[in-house]
Amino acid sequence: MTDTLTLDALDGSGSFNVYVARPDERPRAAIIVIQEIFGVNRGIRRKCDTLAANGYLAIAPDLFWRLEPGIELDPDVPSEMQAGLDWMGKFDQDKGIADIEATIRGARAQLGDDGKVGAVGYCLGGRLAYMTAARTDVDATVGYYAVGIDGLLGEKHGIAHPLMLHIAGKDGFVDNATQAKMHDGLDDHLKVTLHDYPGEDHGFATEIGARRSDTAAKLADERTIAFFAEHLG
Repeated sequence: MTDTLTLDALDGSGSFNVYVARPDERPRAAIIVIQEIFGVNRGIRRKCDTLAANGYLAIAPDLFWRLEPGIELDPDVPSEMQAGLDWMGKFDQDKGIADIEATIRGARAQLGDDGKVGAVGYCLGGRLAYMTAARTDVDATVGYYAVGIDGLLGEKHGIAHPLMLHIAGKDGFVDNATQAKMHDGLDDHLKVTLHDYPGEDHGFATEIGARRSDTAAKLADERTIAFFAEHLG
């Protein structure tokens, strides 16, 4: 079952919508699905639906609501890809993390006090997933082809719960030098696991469109589901 709920921002500046996909039975846990630069589009909603089919309460907050509520873009359309890049340039990531924190609290309120909450993000969402792991009490986090992690390594000591990062080996937005810095900075972190996908480009695990690389996507998603089963239930 799916629906849309409204949550209040922690700073009292307004409210934002979240897409919610619910399992048929009592949720094993909740997972926050963090959008790419394309908004809570059909692909992100499908990610939620798949997690719900695996027994999780899946919630995708509209993180661009402060810019324009309800943005949905198709990365296979060049003008919409550029629009996504433009929105990313205007997006306040610190406020985005605050909205993710509000979503975590909202998920815990639905689960009850003993419910665990994880997060998974893609592209910009992968970066925000790392920041969520470092700045919140989320129970487990996964990031796909996260951008700019080399500039966030100073926050790694804040990561207290398990984090998994999927790295595209030929990522057009994350070059080999940056990937090397990620490994140098995180390989010895007891809570962090990195997986490399040689030859894969940014967006390889998208649900819909030309960027998807099916074999790598399935492998990464299998690892993600096993990771959440271990750490969330």
